[in-house]
Amino acid sequence: MEKYLSLSSNHSSNKRSLEGLSAFRSLEELILDNNQLGDDLVLPGLPSLHTLTLNKNRITDLEYLLDHLAEVTPALEYLSLLGNVACPNELVSLEKDEEDYKRYRCFVLYKLPNLKFLDARKVTRQEREEALVRGAFMKVVKPKVSSEDTASSPECHYTPLPSASRELTSHRGVLGKCRYVYYGKNSEGNRFIRDDQL
Repeated sequence: MEKYLSLSSNHSSNKRSLEGLSAFRSLEELILDNNQLGDDLVLPGLPSLHTLTLNKNRITDLEYLLDHLAEVTPALEYLSLLGNVACPNELVSLEKDEEDYKRYRCFVLYKLPNLKFLDARKVTRQEREEALVRGAFMKVVKPKVSSEDTASSPECHYTPLPSASRELTSHRGVLGKCRYVYYGKNSEGNRFIRDDQL
C-alpha cells in the first residue's frame, strides 16, 4: 500500500503525464513540486489523498484546479501552491501584496472547506468562517481581451507627468539648490562613527 509518492517529470520531453497515478488509489501524500505542470493538470481519482504539494509549477487557473481537486481528492487536508501564478505571493510577484494572498486563501477555503493547512500555514477558525461568508466573492476575475480590442486601441501607459513633458524632445528640466545641511547629531547611524572618521 503506497502512502507517499514523489514524481519528477522528464524535463527533456514536454509531455508530463500523470496517468500512472490511477494505479495508486490508496495514495495518501503526493509531491509534484517543480514539474512545470500547467492548467492542463488532470489527476485520477485519489480518494485517500490527504496531502498534495504543487509548488513551483505553471498553474494559473485557480478555480479550475480547485474544482478538479474537490472532485478527485475528497480527503484533501494539506495543499500547497506556492510559486505558481495562481497563488498571489509577494515573494513571487512584486505586483501582489498581503491582501491578494488573503483573498486567495479565502477563495481556496471556500472551494476546499476540509483543508487544515494551506501553503504551509494552518487554517484558522476565523479564515474558515470568512470563507463561508465571503469566499465565493473572492475570485479574481480578469477581463478577457479580444484581438479586436488590442488592435484598435494603442497602448496607453500611465505617467504622472503633464502631457507637455512626456515627449523626450520637449524636455524642460528644473534645477534648484537646497540650503539644508545635514549634521547627523540625532542620527542612530552615526553612533558608531568617531568624529575623526567624518
